[in-house]
Amino acid sequence: MVCAVLPWAGIEARSDVIGGGLTSDVRGVDAGLGVSTLVAGLAALALGVAGLLGRRPWVAALAALPGAFATVLLVMFAADPGGVTGRVSLDLGGMLSVGPVIRYGWFAALASSLALVLFAVLTAARRSSATD
Repeated sequence: MVCAVLPWAGIEARSDVIGGGLTSDVRGVDAGLGVSTLVAGLAALALGVAGLLGRRPWVAALAALPGAFATVLLVMFAADPGGVTGRVSLDLGGMLSVGPVIRYGWFAALASSLALVLFAVLTAARRSSATD
């Protein structure tokens, strides 16, 4: 949920002539898929807290559903032909190169959603072994 406000993608222009570059970043909430990922994070948080406070681990295990949905949304964001990978790419040797990049916020969001699914599945497995 927090990762949705971090930079997910951008356009980077680099030049060896001036020894630097410029970037323009897109945060997750700047795109529709990022807002949906934020909502999925909020739903997972609500399910986790409800499972913790209600002492019902099966409710917390349901957080795997919005976690898996967020993972799918993140993959769609990176693979979208009109999104980050479909933007213009230009390479003029060492003079100038312009291209799309994936930023740290997208990787953090992907790691968080996968960890959420893993922990929710482990919660479900723990609950099923405790009732046996």
